[in-house]
Amino acid sequence: MKNSGINAGITVFPGSNCDFDVFNVLKDIFNINVSFIWHKDKIRNYDDFDFIVIPGGFSYGDYLRSGALAARSRVMDSLRNYSEKGGIILGICNGFQILAEAGLLEGVLLTNSSLKFECGDVYLKTFNYETPFTCAIEKDRVLKMPIAHHDGNYFAPERKIRSLIKDKGVIFKYSDIEGKISADSNPNGSLLNIAGISNKRFNVMGLMPHPERASEMLLGSEDGGGIFKSIIKYIKER
Repeated sequence: MKNSGINAGITVFPGSNCDFDVFNVLKDIFNINVSFIWHKDKIRNYDDFDFIVIPGGFSYGDYLRSGALAARSRVMDSLRNYSEKGGIILGICNGFQILAEAGLLEGVLLTNSSLKFECGDVYLKTFNYETPFTCAIEKDRVLKMPIAHHDGNYFAPERKIRSLIKDKGVIFKYSDIEGKISADSNPNGSLLNIAGISNKRFNVMGLMPHPERASEMLLGSEDGGGIFKSIIKYIKER
């Protein structure tokens, strides 16, 4: 397949463990040029990247709170500037936690209501198809992706939740296989079954499920690939 001509960066923190998963999916499945960004580095030329992914893992061993130390790493200053310039940032699992701790996304990720590490497949319903992360996802398609986290319980104050809903910033919710939203389909106690949100400009998104682990049928689902296809479509059409 022809190279997409798109360049992506993947941040790497001590404790990141999904960085190579994302790298392989972007490079081998979607033919994107990919490079790693070390947490101590400063991004000097923002035009080098069409989008940046903060992958999952246990950055800094999840000391203090998940994502709290990584949110204060040098590279996050660059990512704040990148987002302010309209750069696209996707945070997956620990990446979502880091974005929340850094203030790039609203709310916090608390310990799962079960007080256990939750690992397994979940179903997701998309609530906004007009973002760089969802514009290529088939309407009304229920997505299947895996989760693997201890702190995925999304919470935000009521006024911020109202604002998220008003601004269409709730992107994904946990559902059953038919797309029904219920307590039974919520794996971690997340408020309103929220699985993924964006900022007001829709150029920064975080989600707890792992799309990179659901981008080829060899792993049981290609549904996560819809997020990467959306980013590619958005970049090519803007």
